[in-house]
Amino acid sequence: MTDSYSHAFEAARIIDSLSRLEPRIALVLGSGLGGLADELQEAVRIPYREIPHFPQSSAAGHAGQLVIGKIDGIPIAAMQGRVHVYEGYSAAQVAFPIRVFGLMGIKALVLTNAAGGINPEYASGALVVIRDHINLQGQSPLVGPNVDLFGTRFPDMTDAYSERFRRFAAEEKGRIGTDLHEGVYAGVLGPSFETPAEVRFLRAIGADLVGMSTVPEVIAARHMNLEVLAISCVTNMAAGLSDRKLSHEEVLKTGERVRGEFVTLLRAVLPKIAQAISD
Repeated sequence: MTDSYSHAFEAARIIDSLSRLEPRIALVLGSGLGGLADELQEAVRIPYREIPHFPQSSAAGHAGQLVIGKIDGIPIAAMQGRVHVYEGYSAAQVAFPIRVFGLMGIKALVLTNAAGGINPEYASGALVVIRDHINLQGQSPLVGPNVDLFGTRFPDMTDAYSERFRRFAAEEKGRIGTDLHEGVYAGVLGPSFETPAEVRFLRAIGADLVGMSTVPEVIAARHMNLEVLAISCVTNMAAGLSDRKLSHEEVLKTGERVRGEFVTLLRAVLPKIAQAISD
């Protein structure tokens, strides 16, 4: 048994011992969006530092705890904050919580993030369902010897973002008070925001959004055959697309402003996901 598998197995065993719930859906809540985890009922809160081998978040707006509870009766495991490659972690370390989820029996992964808008049809506060990504972080969580207990050496990424989950979100568009789009997410290293020239490059290669997370998590999830839905909150327009200077404070404020719409969308979609993975 490899260290990566044994470490993930140990972490999963500890988490399972602390909650009587057996969630099959996991949420990863990004910058400014972690407040959703506060709404879980029958919640058990586990600081990351208490989970063996779990990476510790240092980013502002990330509480750094795993919350296991229920949303409208559906058992959920929710990460209140994540880690990033720009914090000094490898892509494999960033993806470690996803490995743990897979070993806990999670079947569906819902990722959220804050992103910069590149597509001119977007505005600050828009929600975007990710349909594909471009990995520009220069790393993959699959680099190194393959762990066959996790998945195959060369996982197919054609359907990285579940078509049926995206359809579920589109069907609930009328429930939310803001626009809902679909787009391509470019994952970059950070932690600096992009330059205007970089944004022009990203737009030229087909990106609608840009952010510093999500991609390693999706790759690891698909390696383990977890089905993925990812939703970005456009917290600012990318550099050169508006006269505003970019700041992380704006990211957090916008995330908080649209939290109600985000929660409404997730609450509408989660029952459909729960039903789909139980069929």
